This record gives sequence, C-alpha cells and structure tokens, in this order.
Amino acid sequence: MSLGEQHRPDGEGGAAPVTARDQGRTAITRLAEFGSRERQVLDRLLDEQFVGHVALVRPDGYPVILPTAIARDGDRLLIHGSTGSRWMRMAAAGVPVCVEVTATDGIIVARSAFESSLRYRSAVLFGACQRLEGPDKEAALDVLTERLVPGRGAEVRRPAAKELAATLVLALPITEWSLKVSGGWPDDGEEDVAGDAWAGVVPLAAGYGDPVPSPDLRPGIAVPESVRRLLAVPAE
Repeated sequence: MSLGEQHRPDGEGGAAPVTARDQGRTAITRLAEFGSRERQVLDRLLDEQFVGHVALVRPDGYPVILPTAIARDGDRLLIHGSTGSRWMRMAAAGVPVCVEVTATDGIIVARSAFESSLRYRSAVLFGACQRLEGPDKEAALDVLTERLVPGRGAEVRRPAAKELAATLVLALPITEWSLKVSGGWPDDGEEDVAGDAWAGVVPLAAGYGDPVPSPDLRPGIAVPESVRRLLAVPAE
C-alpha cells in the first residue's frame, strides 16, 4: 500500500465521472475504489486534524511542502504564519497550492508483510489562497485559536496591533479536493488464510495527556477551564 500514489492533479476525487466543479484536476488513479466524494466525510477529517501539509513550487522551480496548523471555517480552510515566511508570502500572492491532511486510524495486520497496511483517511485540497485582512483576519485567528483550545480566546488578551501586523492569515476555498478512505480488513489470499498467522486490525487513538505547567508560570495560577475541558475529550 502506498499513500503517496493516491492523489494526482488530473481528475476528480473518487471513482465517479469528472464534473465541471473540479475541472478534472483531482482524480484518484490508484485504488480508486477507496475514493469518496462525501463532503461530510471530508469535513470530519479536516475538523479532527490539527496539521496540514501545504505544497507549492517556488519561482526557481523547487517544490516545497510545509506542515502548518489548520482549521476549517465553513467552506474554507484557514492557515496562518509569519509575514517573514517566504512560502506564506507566496501563498498570499495567489500561487497554486495543495494542502494534504491525513488521519491514521489503525494498522491492518495481515498474514503477510505484503498485504499489511493502514486504515486511513487522506485528503488533498487544491486551489489558491486568499489573504484575509481587517475584521475577517481577526475572526479567522479566533477560529484557529478555538480549534486548538476551545474557549481559550475568552481567557486571554486580544492580539496586539503589532502581532496582527506580523501575521499572515490565508483562506483556501474548499472547492477542489480528493478524498481517500481505507477502512478495510486484511486482504489475504486463500493459502495465507488457511495458515496459522494471526490477522486483524489494531486501532490507533489520539488523546490528551495531563497538562504540564510552563517553567515560568507563577505559583497559584490554576489550570484554566478551557484546558480542563480538553481533558474530558475522549480519545479518537
């Protein structure tokens, strides 16, 4: 199984025919039966994950891919970074980008190393980012903050003008995308099934650990309500 082969910019996500919406740029050409065109499945993936990988090509022709925090805001994906970041400035200028987001849900333990694989959900979004300014920029930063720690925005000060000036906030419309979901079982041949090797799935779950206070935290400051609520979130 190769996750790297699942997306290629030349058709629409899933096994269904290409439509005018995607202009034929997001086809799945490998294991197309895993393709999904369900928007709610895509939204769930984007809402569960904290990190996406943004890829673009520099003016000198050199490709780069960078991890960054993400948050879905309706029909757009938000990212932010320093105004000193070269790739952020390129994305803000409207160069084509793609953003990859993956969740690994389990390990498929087959009766042979060849058939062993992963349960995963993986999406690639294509398009050009829009630079946000003014109230829309501040609102987007609030969405990003709430995505990481819900309720934290009400517990801390608002961003200073200097901080806002040093931050780029971009929005990628969720209009062209490819989504692949692998949720199956070992696909062993008859000879292997008849053997003595165990086969099955080992689920993977992510959860929150106990908060660790900053070394410079003054004595007497309690863990805030927003962080305490995180601890009550079950592992996924």
